[in-house]
Amino acid sequence: MRKILFCCLVLLSACSKTSAAATIPAPTLDEQHAGPNSDRFAVFAGGCFWGIEAVFEHVKGVKKVTSGYSGGTSATAHYDIVSTGKTGHAESVQVVYDPSQTSYGQLLQVFFAVAHDPTQLNRQGPDQGPQYRSAIFFASTEQQRIVRSYIDQLNKAKIFRKPIATEIAQLDVFYPAEPYHQDYAAHHPTDLYIVINDAPKVERLRQQFPQLYR
Repeated sequence: MRKILFCCLVLLSACSKTSAAATIPAPTLDEQHAGPNSDRFAVFAGGCFWGIEAVFEHVKGVKKVTSGYSGGTSATAHYDIVSTGKTGHAESVQVVYDPSQTSYGQLLQVFFAVAHDPTQLNRQGPDQGPQYRSAIFFASTEQQRIVRSYIDQLNKAKIFRKPIATEIAQLDVFYPAEPYHQDYAAHHPTDLYIVINDAPKVERLRQQFPQLYR
């Protein structure tokens, strides 16, 4: 299993996030504030969905996070098939949030700052292949405009040592992953993959965004 075939290199890659992440600014363009009872959703991909899910589950205002697949068809939205890297799918998470407590822009800031390394192309930590690519699947023209503006903002400010490699794609369908993948980090906190790769992301969230952490 790819989740346990790793060595000391994994520990190094887990800490490879650029130190500039601590100074990632908030987006200059964000969505309009909304009142309660108007839930919105966002879809992100950045490596194994276990870690991305774990991070967003600790963000204030987030009501639900679901691991799944985006970018391919329903026929191939199955873990064993997606793992071949030939389906077009990326391991993704759907984040349902309350826009009266957090915003799409704040979720993007967390995504780029602590959830993954957006300069990596088709890999995150020990996981390699297009199914682990960095991607944002926008569900509206407003989300698309905010994402493009923010990536341009970060690249112009040279926040990262390398250009951002995050794919921006229109969301077609989000397919929930198998039940055993849901809340994996919460259910398996002592799993070595979680301890080495994902728990540090949650800790970075707590340290860098105390106002958003729960």
